[in-house]
Amino acid sequence: QVELKESGGQSVQAGGSLRLSCAASGRPFSSHFMAWFRQVPGKEREFVAGIRWGYGSTYYADSVKGRFTISRDRTKSEMYLEMNSVKPEDAALYYCARGNSYDTVPTAFRVWGQGTQVTVSS
Repeated sequence: QVELKESGGQSVQAGGSLRLSCAASGRPFSSHFMAWFRQVPGKEREFVAGIRWGYGSTYYADSVKGRFTISRDRTKSEMYLEMNSVKPEDAALYYCARGNSYDTVPTAFRVWGQGTQVTVSS
């Protein structure tokens, strides 16, 4: 049973930077698609960024493009989200997820972490 565990969430000032990590207990396959989602109370979970585990191709939501960078370390079975120029609207519970192929819809992902909280102070 694969488990995902996020870490790195904390309070950050607007304009600051933060790095989230996602550790997978089992090694993702090259065909897997790993992603970061976020959710705030009362809103739907939204796609933030994703990466094809094998090729390393990356995908971003328009709202974070140019500010966030997704990466992975295949040797450690870890994924990261580098968040720069953080805005108050980036505050959310951030989840990592594993899917079988590229997608941005939460229901396409079968394996989820518990989430890590990011708060942004202005």
